[in-house]
Amino acid sequence: MEGGCCTASSTSSSGGTEISNSKRKQIRQDKPYRGIRMRKWGKWVAEIREPNKRSRIWLGSYSSPVAAARAYDTALFYLRGRSARLNFPEFLVEEVVSDARDLSAAAIRKKATEVGARVDALQTAEHASPVSNNSGRVSEKPDLNEYPSPETSEDN
Repeated sequence: MEGGCCTASSTSSSGGTEISNSKRKQIRQDKPYRGIRMRKWGKWVAEIREPNKRSRIWLGSYSSPVAAARAYDTALFYLRGRSARLNFPEFLVEEVVSDARDLSAAAIRKKATEVGARVDALQTAEHASPVSNNSGRVSEKPDLNEYPSPETSEDN
């Protein structure tokens, strides 16, 4: 009886520390980038902890995970410098490198939200651009809140 109890506890302790492959895949799908998370309603948010403090710097809410991750990368770079593990190290701009210095939390937040908003706007513009179909015509998504005008209605 004791052997069964000890065996069960030893398997549960080793099983509790190990994450299955399916769980890892689910975590990767839920958090595609470091430093961001998704809200229940679909927005992506980014925040970062200040070094040697318990407080966090709020970096904003974005419609795409890439925009949130870029905002996080900007803040992380200003906090940690060149040694930071970035999501997108290829987007490190030389002007940012030369501009890096000891900044306040508010200044870091401002710079990170500017980058995130710019990326979010570019991503939104890409998704909102007109889509061409196979016939060669360009079709736009109609605004459902707008009343149809007489020239666009097809009452033939």
